[in-house]
Amino acid sequence: MEPDFRAEVRAWLAAHLTGRFAPLVGSGGPGREHEHLELRAEWERELGAAGWIGLGWPQPYGRGASIAEQVVFFEEYARAGGPGRLSHIGEYLLAPTLIAHGTQEQKARFLPPIAGAEELWCQGYSEPGAGSDLAGVQTRAELTGGRWRITGQKVWTSLAHIADWCFVLARTSQEQQRKQGLSYFLVPMRQPRVDVRPIVQLTGTSEFNEVFFDEAETDADLIVGAPGDGWKVATSTLAFERGVATLGQQLGFARELRSIVDRARTGGTSEDPIINDRIAAAWAGLQGLRHHALRTLNATEPDPAAASVAKLLWAGWHRDLGELALAVEGPAATVARAAPYDLTDAQRLFLFTRADTIYGGSNEIQRNIIADRLLGRVPRA
Repeated sequence: MEPDFRAEVRAWLAAHLTGRFAPLVGSGGPGREHEHLELRAEWERELGAAGWIGLGWPQPYGRGASIAEQVVFFEEYARAGGPGRLSHIGEYLLAPTLIAHGTQEQKARFLPPIAGAEELWCQGYSEPGAGSDLAGVQTRAELTGGRWRITGQKVWTSLAHIADWCFVLARTSQEQQRKQGLSYFLVPMRQPRVDVRPIVQLTGTSEFNEVFFDEAETDADLIVGAPGDGWKVATSTLAFERGVATLGQQLGFARELRSIVDRARTGGTSEDPIINDRIAAAWAGLQGLRHHALRTLNATEPDPAAASVAKLLWAGWHRDLGELALAVEGPAATVARAAPYDLTDAQRLFLFTRADTIYGGSNEIQRNIIADRLLGRVPRA
């Protein structure tokens, strides 16, 4: 079945990444989310219409594709140069969370628009005082007049400036602290009480945002799980975030590494034994990332620390790849090409990957989680 499925995916991509979608090949992704936003939104709807969104969701919500088939799709998508996905937060984070924890009404309301790329989502977790320490969230939610009113600030919110909805972790009990008293809400972004402010990054672009909720409203039934279940629901979302979608991320890494190797060959640095050693180490590290991901996806029993191990591994690897990209470019890599801040791919990769060991849970926090869950240390909270 897998060869037939691979042929189906490859043929569809070859037929559709042409014409008006041809400019999207190789565009988008981390550090480049500003590229072709409107056309990429159309591309998402094209994927949805063909049934490629929700590929791994269980039936009747999606196609119920096997892990092997999902891997095939990611491989072929990367091989074809498919653009960075705009709907991935809804497809790979929220949808599996709703399938696991949502009500039937929530599934019926939100899964079809995600599958059709009709509604885009962002993630409202991190705050100025609670970045990697997610249990320190202080955004609060109160049930008033049959509606939840949410007040607080979220930060580093990817794609909030184009999102229709946000899943928000907020505190519903001021008496309880840390993991207790948190709840998980589905909040419409397009309302007057939500203020989105872009954050300019080292790359000169703005795909992250600050989001201010000033008594933003959502319906009483748009809480996932019961009040106080937010920690359980939110951590399951994080587990989905580091699931099969990481294979797609790694294929993007492989494309970046191939570009660096090509640049080393054309620029002459492939004759440098130190550069060659670093390229070989990068290739070996990428194989390690892939095999770790496949091992955890095929595990018969869940590994509570596997997601943190994966984050720790890829963050350091990708940061090192950014440094390798500049080393291959040589001294010219220290100079921007022209105003306004026109970066090469290598410069953009280097600057963006400086954040890899911080966002999504810093390396220090990941080590604490591994110690708590794998080595048996008693958690602090």
